[in-house]
Amino acid sequence: MKRKILASLVEWKTGEERKPLILSGARQVGKTYILEKFGKENFENVVYLNMEIEGAIGKFIEKELSPKKIIQFIESTKRQEIVPEKTLIFFDEIQASERTLTSLKYFCEQTPEYYIVAAGSLLGVAINRKKYSFPVGKVNELYLYPFDFEEFIWALGYEKLAEEIKNHYASNEAMPEALHSVALELYQKYFIVGGMPAAVKSFIKTDSFLKVQIIQDDILNEYIADMVKYADAATSIKIRACYDSIPAQLAKESAKFQYKVVQRGGTATIFGEAIEWLNSANITLKCQRLEHGFIPINAYMDLINFKLYMGDIGILTLRSEIPLQTILSPVEIDNTFLGAMTENYVAQCFKAKNYRLAYWQSEGKAKVDFVLQLDEKVTPIEVKKGRRNRVKSLGVFMEKYKSEYAIRISKKNFGFENSIKSVPLYAVFCI
Repeated sequence: MKRKILASLVEWKTGEERKPLILSGARQVGKTYILEKFGKENFENVVYLNMEIEGAIGKFIEKELSPKKIIQFIESTKRQEIVPEKTLIFFDEIQASERTLTSLKYFCEQTPEYYIVAAGSLLGVAINRKKYSFPVGKVNELYLYPFDFEEFIWALGYEKLAEEIKNHYASNEAMPEALHSVALELYQKYFIVGGMPAAVKSFIKTDSFLKVQIIQDDILNEYIADMVKYADAATSIKIRACYDSIPAQLAKESAKFQYKVVQRGGTATIFGEAIEWLNSANITLKCQRLEHGFIPINAYMDLINFKLYMGDIGILTLRSEIPLQTILSPVEIDNTFLGAMTENYVAQCFKAKNYRLAYWQSEGKAKVDFVLQLDEKVTPIEVKKGRRNRVKSLGVFMEKYKSEYAIRISKKNFGFENSIKSVPLYAVFCI
């Protein structure tokens, strides 16, 4: 299945300032698959090393950090010759071996001719928990997220439709109604299937939402197992409680994360570490409140108030137990939680493009779901689950911060009117 990150990996291979590469991301987003695919397509051979099970190699690196000696040992153990220009060395599950992570610094400094990649599902958690010495400045970093909607429809064979969507986004011209309807139907399917590769693969093979949700439940159980494995008993209980509260958090009118929803009397002191664990594991997406809509928006982040979304819309659909017919119905249903889920979908799309997630709320009732800094301009974005739209909050923000235009995401077709760009829900990947 085609992934956009392949282009970034090829760019890394040919880059003049190439360093060992770390690919991070949540479990089951396809890191191992994509690095192996990249290796097979761009190198004569790949030496794969899973550091959770490579006991002998792990023990050797514990005592020896010399890159040349490490390579000699790997060659002897794996019985494979490692040729600098022709071999890709792949350290998988690198969070299981602190010294292997440290060794990347010396590969960068002493043997830059070797091509080294590493993948880690819980690297951020391991670094925070075990105080790993991260090789700052000595590695390149990329992040892999679940399939975005464009990758999803690529996998289903709709590459030409993806091109049409991008063309109409650029021109602001409405899609032909028949294509618009097809794209919306695919969007509804993505809402259930989500972007986890195993779920997408199952849907392509079986066309069964039930079988997709069985796979999603297995992934959810892996997340829960990690909460126990990579945190102490007391912290793991708090992590689980925070994660389980997300549907209830999103169901609130403000959607702002409230610790008291997790537990009566809950505070940041009690649950702050658990939230950071979830974010470091890339299981959740944190959307920070903006105090002002000025450039740069990073300078005006309110570090106390935030919204918390799940990392994959399919997992949220499963976890919330919303009836699938509510999502698939061609009739617009007045369901408040479906609106919150739509926000989660948009957050996931933006995160896949490495955008910093932020929202804005005035002292009154005006609220803008997302604010992005695009082309050196601050752009307010409103998200609606259906076709009925009100843009009062966008107007308040635009007047206050002199925005040139705003974006309204909904089921409406493309268009541009009254300084508001209308973007259909299936085209968020274009923004």
